[in-house]
Amino acid sequence: MSRGAPRAATPLAVKLAARIARDGPMGIADYMQACLQDPEHGYYRRRPAIGSSGDFITAPEISQVFGEIIGLWCAVVWQQMGSPTALRLVELGPGRGTLMLDVLRAAQLVPVFRSALRVELIESNAMLEPVQRATLKDEAVPVRWRSGLAAGTDPVIVIANEFLDTLPVSQWVFHGGVWHRRCVDIDAAGASFFADGLADTTLATPAGLREPCDGDIYESRISVLAPFAAQLAGLGVPLAALFVDYGHPQPGYGDTLQGVADHRYADPLHDPGENDLTAQVDFAAVADAMRDCGLASDGPVAQAEFLGRLGIIERASKLMAANPAKAAQIEAGIARLIAPGGMGTRFQVIGIRSPDLPSLPALQAMDTGGNAS
Repeated sequence: MSRGAPRAATPLAVKLAARIARDGPMGIADYMQACLQDPEHGYYRRRPAIGSSGDFITAPEISQVFGEIIGLWCAVVWQQMGSPTALRLVELGPGRGTLMLDVLRAAQLVPVFRSALRVELIESNAMLEPVQRATLKDEAVPVRWRSGLAAGTDPVIVIANEFLDTLPVSQWVFHGGVWHRRCVDIDAAGASFFADGLADTTLATPAGLREPCDGDIYESRISVLAPFAAQLAGLGVPLAALFVDYGHPQPGYGDTLQGVADHRYADPLHDPGENDLTAQVDFAAVADAMRDCGLASDGPVAQAEFLGRLGIIERASKLMAANPAKAAQIEAGIARLIAPGGMGTRFQVIGIRSPDLPSLPALQAMDTGGNAS
C-alpha cells in the first residue's frame, strides 16, 4: 500500500488533512483536482511546470516541427470549413506559448488563413500567462487570454497537447465481488494512503472489459468529460478539435495515476501541490462522451502515425538542410517524438468535429494494406 512519507507537510497537505478529518476520505478525482487547481496551493496555480527548469518537457519544447505540423493541419481544416474570413483558434493549456508560436509560424505559409485567425489561450496558471505574452509578443495576430471556453459566432478550431491527462480521474477497486471507490485517507501518524471507500453497487463491469478480479482498478473521467463535451457542442458553430495526449485507444484495467517532479516519476501522495499529477487518457471514453453530445470523432491514431502522415520526416529534412549546425539536435528531437515504445506510440491523437464537417486530416483508420480509408 502506497503511503505518503511522514515528513514536513506542504501547505496543501495540511489543508487536505483537515478536510479529510472533517469530511472523511477523499475520492481520487477530488484529490487530483485539489492538488492541481486548489486556488491557494494548486500545482497549476503557482508553478511554471514546463521546461528544463520545470518538472517535465512536452512535445512542442522538443521540436518546433511538432507545432508547425499542427499549424498546417489547422490550415487544412480551415479550408474544410469553407475558408471562413474569421476563425477562433483556441489552445487549451498553452504552456509557455511554444506550440502556438510554431503554429503561427507555419500559418505564414497560408497568408489568408493566418489573416483569419483570432487566437484564444485558455490558461489557469497565472505564472505562465506572462511567459506566453513574451513568447507571442511579436506575432501580428489578435491574442486573448480566457479562463474558459466562451461563446461566439465564428467557427472554432481547438488544439490541446497534454491537456486531457490533467483532468481529474475517478478510480474504483474491485474486492469481494463489488467495486469500491478508491480514496485518499490519512493515518494516525499523518501519512496519506490509498484506501477502499464505500461499495459502489451502481458501477457495472464496463462494456468490452473482462470480468474483474480482486485488486483490479478501473478509471473514468466521465464526470468531467461529459460537461466538457457539452461545452464544446454548446458553442453552436462549426467546430474541429485536436487532442494529443498519452493514453490508450481502448479501455482497460489499471492504476495510471502518477506524479512527476524534476523530470522524474514521483509518488502521487507525496508533496501535494508541489508535483504534477496525471493519469492516462482513455480515448474511447473521450470519443463516447463527444458522441453523446452530438459531435463526431476521428482516430485515435498513434502520434508517430499522425505526424508521419503529415510529413514530419520531410519537414525535418528541410530544416536540417537549412540548419546543418543543428542537424543532429533536430534529428534527435524528431526521433523522440516518433519513437516506437516511446512518445511515438504512447501518445495518441484524436480529432473531434461537428458532424457535418468531413473527416479530419491524418486521423482516418488504416485498412489492412496500410492505407488511410
